[in-house]
Amino acid sequence: MDFSSPDMLPTLLTAFGAVLLAVLAGFFAARFFGKGGNEEGAALKALMEAELTRLAQAQSELTGRLQSLAEGQHATQESLTRTLNERLDLVSQRMGQSLTDSSQKTQESLGQLQERLALIDQAQKNLNELSTQVVGLQDILANKQARGAFGEIQLNDIIVNALPPNAYAFQTTLRSGVRADCLLHLPNPPGSIVIDAKFPLDGYRAIRNASDPHAQKPAAAQFKRDVLKHVKDIAEKYIVPGETADSALMFMPSEAVYAELHASFPDVVEQSFRQKVWIVSPTTLMATLNTVRAVLKDAEMREHAHIIQHEVAKMLKDVERLDSRVDNLKKHFTQAEKDIKDIETSTAKIVRKGEQIAEVELEDAKRDALEEARPQGTSSQRDLLAGE
Repeated sequence: MDFSSPDMLPTLLTAFGAVLLAVLAGFFAARFFGKGGNEEGAALKALMEAELTRLAQAQSELTGRLQSLAEGQHATQESLTRTLNERLDLVSQRMGQSLTDSSQKTQESLGQLQERLALIDQAQKNLNELSTQVVGLQDILANKQARGAFGEIQLNDIIVNALPPNAYAFQTTLRSGVRADCLLHLPNPPGSIVIDAKFPLDGYRAIRNASDPHAQKPAAAQFKRDVLKHVKDIAEKYIVPGETADSALMFMPSEAVYAELHASFPDVVEQSFRQKVWIVSPTTLMATLNTVRAVLKDAEMREHAHIIQHEVAKMLKDVERLDSRVDNLKKHFTQAEKDIKDIETSTAKIVRKGEQIAEVELEDAKRDALEEARPQGTSSQRDLLAGE
C-alpha cells in the first residue's frame, strides 16, 4: 500500500483521531469507575462527552478540510503535470525544429566550406603554376641568349599585331652583312627603319639589389655603360645610308627598365637622341607603330593617287551623262504635259458638243409633250382646215 499518496492522507488522519478518542475514553472511564461513581464522576462524564463531541466535530471538520486539501493538491498536481507535459512537448518541438535548422545550416555551411576549399585548391594550383612560370621566367632572364630570344619574341608579337604583313621583315640581313631583328618597310623619306631588341637586365638588377648608395653607384655606372654600348652598336650597325633611314629603334622589353632609364639616366637618353637611336618600351613601341601604320596608309594613298583621279574622272563623266538624261527626261515631261493639255482641250470640246446635242433632244421632247397635251376639238378643227 502506498502511504505517500495524497488520497491516503485523510484516511490515516481519521484513523489516528479514532484511536486517540478511544484511548481518552478508556482513560476517563477507568478513573470514573475507580472512584465509585459519585456526582463528580457524572459531571466529569458529561464534560468528557461534550469534549468528545467537540473533538468528533473538529475531527469531522479536519477530515473535510484534509479531503478538500487532498482534492486541491490532486487537481494542482494534474494541472502541473498537464502544464509540464505541454511545455515539454513545446520544448521538444522547438528543440526538434532548432536541431533541424541547425542541421540544415550546418549542411549549408559545410557546402560553402567545401566550395571555398575547392576555390582554395584551385587558387593553390594556380599559384603553383604561376610559381613554375616565374621560375621558368627567371631561368630565361638569367641566361643572356635566352633573354635576347625573349625580347625578340615579344617584339615579334607586338609588330605582328600592329602592322600588315608586307610592312615588316624579321631577321633580315642588310648589305653590310649584319642581321636585324626587324626591318620596317617605310617609303622614302624616311626609308626602312631597323628595330633591335636589347635587354640590359644585369645592370638593372644590380641597381635594385644594392643595399646602400655606395653599392648603388658602381651598379648605376655599369647599367649606363651597358645601355650606351647598345646604343653605339645599333647606330653603327643598323643606320646604313642609302639602305635604311638615318635613325633606328632600340626595343627594351621591360617597362621597369625603360622607366628606370628615363627617370635616373636622362643623360643616356639624350646621348641616344644625338646618335638617332630611339629607345622604346612595349607601350611606346605600340604608339610608334600606330604612327608607322598611318605613314604607310598615306604612302599607299599617294601611290594610288592616279587610280583615284581616274575613278573620279569616270565618275564626273557619269555625272554629265546623268545630267543629260535628266534634261531629256525634263523635255519628255514638258511634251507630255503639253499633250495632256491638248487632250484636256479636246475633251472639253467633246463635252460641250454633247451638252448641245442633249439640249436639242430635250427641246424636241418638250415640243412633243405640248402637242400631246392640247384639246381634241382643236385638233379636229385643225384637221378640217387642213382638209379644206
